[in-house]
Amino acid sequence: MASSGMTSDAADGAVACSLTSEGLAAQAGRWHRLAATALDERVETADGLRIAFLPEPGVYDELRQLVAVENECCPWAQWTVTTGHGQVVLNVRAEKEGVAALHGMFSDL
Repeated sequence: MASSGMTSDAADGAVACSLTSEGLAAQAGRWHRLAATALDERVETADGLRIAFLPEPGVYDELRQLVAVENECCPWAQWTVTTGHGQVVLNVRAEKEGVAALHGMFSDL
């Protein structure tokens, strides 16, 4: 979910998103709908983001589907979904320039 029109090349470490403008808009809409119903907290970490959601019905499955898309379009980051302590948690990690990109992502949720 970096910026529309950008391409992703994991081989050279490019921090970019391979989604088209339409794909980016659709993905962003899905993230916003999920956040509107279940967002608990968003925390910037030293190597990325931790976004926690309430374990409402369907949240885990929707988050896994969103992460599957992110793994394809933004392979420069590691996307992990876990559950526990009454939350469904997305941890996203990157290195170097990727950390700043992650800190800018999802800031409007």
